[in-house]
Amino acid sequence: MTPPVIAIPCRHDASGRHHQLPMQGMGQAYLSAVIAAGGVPVLVPLGLDEPRLFRALERTDGLLLAGGEDIAPALFGEEPHPNLGTVDADRDAAEVALARRALEAGLPLLAVCRGIQVLNVAAGGTLYQDIPSQVSGALKHNCFYPEYPRDHIAHTVAIAPDSRLATILGRDVAVPVNSLHHQAVKAVGAGLRVVAQAPDGIVEAVEGTGGAWVLAVQWHPEELAPSRPDMAALFRAFVEAAGR
Repeated sequence: MTPPVIAIPCRHDASGRHHQLPMQGMGQAYLSAVIAAGGVPVLVPLGLDEPRLFRALERTDGLLLAGGEDIAPALFGEEPHPNLGTVDADRDAAEVALARRALEAGLPLLAVCRGIQVLNVAAGGTLYQDIPSQVSGALKHNCFYPEYPRDHIAHTVAIAPDSRLATILGRDVAVPVNSLHHQAVKAVGAGLRVVAQAPDGIVEAVEGTGGAWVLAVQWHPEELAPSRPDMAALFRAFVEAAGR
C-alpha cells in the first residue's frame, strides 16, 4: 500500500523564542504518531486563500485537526467569555474551512482536543467557552503543562459500545485519558454523535453519522500512543482509512 498522506494544518509559534522570525509548525507528537501508524504527515500553512487551501487538501488522503488555542466564539454565535483564552483568527478560518470541505468530500478525518471543537463548530455546533465557570460540578479538565506532564491521566471516559471508537480501542468503559483543555462541545453539530463522555458528562468523543471515517476525541492520544497500544491504534485506524 502506498503510504497515505495526512494533511495537518499548522499553528503559529507564539512562544516568543524566535524574535522577528515568525514561524508556523506543529507538535512533534502528532507527526510521530502519524509516522508510526504508517502515514506521511504534510503540514498545511496558514494564510492560504480557500482555493489553494482546498488544493492542498485534494492532494492528501486524510485530515488531522490538532490541539491548540481557543476558538473565536463569534464562529458559533456567542460573545467572548471573560475566561476565553488566546485565539488565532488565521487558524480558525483555515481549520473550519478544511473541516467542512473534508466532511463534504468524505475524506477521513481525525480531530484531537481543539480539533473536536473545530469539527463541532464546522458542523454547526457550539462550545462551552470555559468549563470551570460554565459547567457545574465539572471535573478538572485543564491539567496543563508544566503543572502536569502531558501524559498525566486525569480521568476515565465511558465509550459507547456500538461505536467505531470502541472497536478501535478494544473496550468501551473506564478508558483512562489525559486532559489538557478548558473548552468543550456543548450543542453537538449536525452529522455528529457523541460516543464518549467523562464522568461529569463532558463530551469526550464524537463520530460522524454518515459513511465517511470521521472521529474526534477531546483528550490527547498522540501523547499516550508511545506507551499505550490502544491510543496508537487510533492513529493506525485513521491512517488505514486514509489509505483506502
